[in-house]
Amino acid sequence: MTFRLAWLVLLVVALSACQHRPVRSPLAEWSPSSNFDVRKPRLIVLHATEMSSATAALNVLKTQNASGRVSAHYLIAESGHITQLVGDESRAWHAGAGRWQGINDLNSVSIGIELDNDGNEAFAPEQIRALVTLLADLCQRHGISKQAVIGHGDLAPTRKRDPSAKFPWQQLAEAGFGLWYPEILAEPPSGFDAHLALAAIGYDTRDLAAAVRAFHRHFRAMESDGEALDAIDAKILFQLSQNRINP
Repeated sequence: MTFRLAWLVLLVVALSACQHRPVRSPLAEWSPSSNFDVRKPRLIVLHATEMSSATAALNVLKTQNASGRVSAHYLIAESGHITQLVGDESRAWHAGAGRWQGINDLNSVSIGIELDNDGNEAFAPEQIRALVTLLADLCQRHGISKQAVIGHGDLAPTRKRDPSAKFPWQQLAEAGFGLWYPEILAEPPSGFDAHLALAAIGYDTRDLAAAVRAFHRHFRAMESDGEALDAIDAKILFQLSQNRINP
């Protein structure tokens, strides 16, 4: 029995080593360098599953949806239960086409977290508590800026709206995550351009109306139309642009 157990342990170790062995070209001599690193995430993207249950979402994230294969690093159920589907060092397929702070390939630099939510309901307190705990762990382990937590709708404003206007961004900011603004807002200086500030904090303003909608959804918990930014928007954007730290 002891011999068999030892053999099984050796087999598991050998298989594990094979899984992490680098792919080598048969055309080249292998002379390894230590000057490399695995993918380093710099951003965390929050999603709403917009499905009926965490079980249904988990099935899609492990197979495919109508438009092809999709995945995320984590799924947080309404109960607060956390499931990891993809290793942090690997590139999950969660962000899709989008742009944030001038970066186009968001999947390569981000960790995706799916929240079990139909897109119209409030987020459960247990779920938000679990999210805060997970964010603290991810930011600490990977050196990700605590400000670098955004919504899927922020990076893809022409296509997406999740995690929705119901998501408690202010509560998340009070726990230390994401970019937010103080209750008392200062007047922006003369000549302040709110639309330029919108781009400065990260939004892709090539479709200005879509960027404004995403900003209103995130920072004012409302849906809107058009490119207009009012005086309150200008104050918020001035404060956000002052508070923003480059990741």
